Amino acid sequence: MTTEIITAFRKSSYSDQQGDCLETAGTAGEGHAVRDSKSPTGTVLRIGSSPWSMFLTAVKADAFSAGS
Repeated sequence: MTTEIITAFRKSSYSDQQGDCLETAGTAGEGHAVRDSKSPTGTVLRIGSSPWSMFLTAVKADAFSAGS
């Protein structure tokens, strides 16, 4: 099943100046699509709303920092 991308892709304001970043877009069903900004025509990862919410919670809690 393919989830339709319903918003434009946007780059995070936290992206570094070397272009090492991801872009996200909203999908139908309140999920998100993620792609590499250096390869906009490449693979797109689609993530449902619940996993996306869990991911954001973990990021905000700094769960991915070195040594965690």
